[in-house]
Amino acid sequence: MKRTILIALLWAVAVLAFAQAPVAVIRQVAGTVEIRAPGRDWVPAKAGASLTKDTAISTGFKSVAVITVGASTLTVKPLTRLTLEEIARLEGSETVRLALLSGRVRADVKPPAGGKTDFSVKSPTATASVRGTGFDQDEVNLDVDDGEVEYTGPDGQPVQVGAGQSSTVDEDGGTVPPEDMPDQSLSPPPPAGLDPTIFSFVAGLVDNSGASWGTVELRFIDWVGAAPAF
Repeated sequence: MKRTILIALLWAVAVLAFAQAPVAVIRQVAGTVEIRAPGRDWVPAKAGASLTKDTAISTGFKSVAVITVGASTLTVKPLTRLTLEEIARLEGSETVRLALLSGRVRADVKPPAGGKTDFSVKSPTATASVRGTGFDQDEVNLDVDDGEVEYTGPDGQPVQVGAGQSSTVDEDGGTVPPEDMPDQSLSPPPPAGLDPTIFSFVAGLVDNSGASWGTVELRFIDWVGAAPAF
């Protein structure tokens, strides 16, 4: 009887320890990256460091951190600050809640083998809840390149954003459906009366970064006539 109770207690302790064990680990650091554990001061981040619940992460200019969160990978882009609000793992399932305070992150979300992942990123204006996908997100914009994301703005009305689609939060606090997103192409429609079969659109960038007084970039876009055929 005593042996059975002891085994049960040891099993309960093991399960509890597994559930509370840190599942986020810094894999790569480039530039100035700092972390702040709950109740601690900011310290430089180092590869191999484990991150627990409520740890804050901050990246500087031209700085990046790559973090494994369970089976998923999080890339923290430059000039970003976020908090790991919740990271838990129990019986094959993972729960990850990230608070994106500023900047931009990329998440490649994968469930554990034979399990599932509940992964979400909440910015000051929107929340992305994912089910096995890859996406980039800042405070208002979302770009999905794999899988599907449920994107919800302050109005509480979610939209589904699939692979190759984007969404943003509009001025009314709603998330814009992917089909209503404006065309991001730089190519303007041809001028009235212009035959597009003999004219083509060109775009270029003039960079005088070699100038002693600073750097200026000038973008030019125009329609030009094709060379006549002989």
